[in-house]
Amino acid sequence: MTRPIYVVGDVHGRLAFLEQALAWIEADGGADARIVFLGDLVDRGAEPGEVIDLLMEAQANGRPWQVIKGNHDRMFTRFMREGIVDDDRIKSGVDWLHRRLGGAETLAAYGVTDIAGRSLKDVQADALVNVPEAHIAYLENLPLYVEEAGLLCVHAGIRPGVLLDQQIEDDLIWIREEFLNDTRTYPWLIVHGHTAIDMPFHYGNRVNLDGGAGYGRPIYPAVFEGSDCWLLDEKGRLPLVP
Repeated sequence: MTRPIYVVGDVHGRLAFLEQALAWIEADGGADARIVFLGDLVDRGAEPGEVIDLLMEAQANGRPWQVIKGNHDRMFTRFMREGIVDDDRIKSGVDWLHRRLGGAETLAAYGVTDIAGRSLKDVQADALVNVPEAHIAYLENLPLYVEEAGLLCVHAGIRPGVLLDQQIEDDLIWIREEFLNDTRTYPWLIVHGHTAIDMPFHYGNRVNLDGGAGYGRPIYPAVFEGSDCWLLDEKGRLPLVP
């Protein structure tokens, strides 16, 4: 029998949603369930630090959990290390501190408030005092994907036609249209987040698990057994099929 793999989509600093999703997973698969988290632990929600602490502690205690890096995780760490708030992949011209992206909410959660009108250097200096170095290092060192049992778990997707070992980080954490519009069959079922939709959805060659926690919607985790897939909620398993 194939051991189930549970996957949790974008968390975006929503501790209560994460704890609810973990309770549903434990009810289905027990306390030692194998879980992959698709990244974007921070931004928009009010508890990014608590989310990171929960995952760090669980992994330190031997839980079989893996966490993948998301684009919001990288934006946070780039600001902390380099004071950068822009990214070439943001097409709308906004930056990490814009209300649409949620960086200001992350800083506020760590006690860095009243940033309007201040220089980025001053804001970064305050953040370096308030944000634990362990949180920054943790996010920096997250892997970009997990490949296992016919699944490829990745934050945003892959660039079609490019071998996995030749994919670049910018695509793995940022890609949208080129991947989302591609209908080819891949060597794996690709499980991703990044592009928020109303509910997780199975597209045949990929499963999008970003159900919009960053916008106040619950996190519905999925469980995979081979090529079979279900969503979890308080009632148990709900088949997720193309």
